[in-house]
Amino acid sequence: MFNKKIGVLTSGGDAPGMNNAIAAIVKTCKYNNAGVVGVNYGYRGLLNGDIFDIDNMNTDDIINRGGTILGSARCLEFKDPENVKKAVEVAKQHGIGGMIVIGGDGSFRGARDLSLAGLPTIGIPATIDNDISCTEYTIGYDTALNTVIDCVDKINDTMRSHNRSAFVEVMGNKAGYLAVEVAIACGADAVLVAEQNFDIEKNIVDVIARKYEEKKHFIVIVAEGVEKVSGKSTKKIMNETVEMIDKKYGIQLDAKLTVLGHIQRGGKPTYKDRIAASRMGSDAVKLLINGIGNRVVALKHGKIVDYDILEGLEMKKSIEDELLMLSKIICEK
Repeated sequence: MFNKKIGVLTSGGDAPGMNNAIAAIVKTCKYNNAGVVGVNYGYRGLLNGDIFDIDNMNTDDIINRGGTILGSARCLEFKDPENVKKAVEVAKQHGIGGMIVIGGDGSFRGARDLSLAGLPTIGIPATIDNDISCTEYTIGYDTALNTVIDCVDKINDTMRSHNRSAFVEVMGNKAGYLAVEVAIACGADAVLVAEQNFDIEKNIVDVIARKYEEKKHFIVIVAEGVEKVSGKSTKKIMNETVEMIDKKYGIQLDAKLTVLGHIQRGGKPTYKDRIAASRMGSDAVKLLINGIGNRVVALKHGKIVDYDILEGLEMKKSIEDELLMLSKIICEK
């Protein structure tokens, strides 16, 4: 029997479904007679000893809530190896023999450091960007996808009513999954992501001009990470499009910019996120109580698997060519 406590923290950007993972961890610990404690505000809370017992938490009241009841915070101090050692000592003082970290890529690097410093740690992938390389799916992605689809559909209603065009910026700093799948689902006219080079004239202007006889309203989806690789903000891309289509085709495009921002992170988790989070949370506990640490829980072909945390961080992930081709077909034709 695992005779020490299991700690759980959430780190990085919040994602719908984090609470479901926490609930599954608490209940699986109870089922296996293992103690469990929560850490408030991620690695910062661990360093500060902001730790409390959650054995008796009524987790049934948190599974339909977005965000994370444990809170989340950035902690640059955790990049210092001395602070990592301090965190391990704090964990030991609270009787913690294993840690579960729920978060994204940056959070996993902290989990790796804890593991290397002697505290067995399991990572659970949770980010709306779906950009964790070792897993096919990350907690929060489906909820965010449905939220953005709903927003874009509503924006499109107004664009259609007034013959206007919308440039919609969605989250996705390093990964364009959200942008590409929203574009396909909503029938956008163009989609720009950081993973692909683009040409405003070819990929937006000429496409709109070709469709202009059949309709006068358009939707362009832009992943936020595009600005970092191209040096052009969504607003600049929109302005260049308006200027170029007028100059080349004489089309007066009435364009509006919408940056969806943090609305994409919130909301009640969908069925898919609730189930995925519950499965991953429960499996993470099972690994620790069986003496297995330093792993990342993941989904592969619909099944729960786990990888060495160092191996998982080294894996690469990119949008499938088939998905990119589908977005090209749906958007440009």
